[in-house]
Amino acid sequence: MEESNPIDTTPWYAIRLFSLRLKAARGYFEEKGLEYFVPMHYVDVLDKDNHIRHVLKPVVSNLIFVKCTVSDADLVELIKDSNIKMAILTRSRTDRTFCEIPAKQMQEFQIMCNPEIELRKYLSEEEARLKVGAPVLVKYGPLKGLTGKLVRSSKKYYLLKEVPGMGVMLKVSRWCCVSLEGEKN
Repeated sequence: MEESNPIDTTPWYAIRLFSLRLKAARGYFEEKGLEYFVPMHYVDVLDKDNHIRHVLKPVVSNLIFVKCTVSDADLVELIKDSNIKMAILTRSRTDRTFCEIPAKQMQEFQIMCNPEIELRKYLSEEEARLKVGAPVLVKYGPLKGLTGKLVRSSKKYYLLKEVPGMGVMLKVSRWCCVSLEGEKN
């Protein structure tokens, strides 16, 4: 007898905003009942009394990730019906198919974007693509189970996770990682 696995396999899409109306876009998707994710980080801000405060702000002000619980056609229609200029990221200028982010990859990306984690760097999509590294699985420590690319930056090792639109790197010990290149499933 097989057990039903409640593992969510619903893919996500990255949506680029053509304005700085991220808050309005979040409200729009929430109103439509769609799950969304915006990578956030803490920024030091000087307030009017000259006190430094830690404020949670979006990493990228024109990018939002949406879980695709509706058909592609319905999502395109929702985007057209909004009063916010936005578009789903596609593979390239010539290949207009949407960049689908698998559920597992998005879950790992969300974990790595936790604003409480320190020693993290955010990269643009181009910067992330240029990083050279080997695909690895973290076997030990707090990042156990995450996969990504092991890259070196400023004499430190990082686990790089790329998604359409951006990348995130977390400090990791290279001794906690095992190569995925030789594995065959």
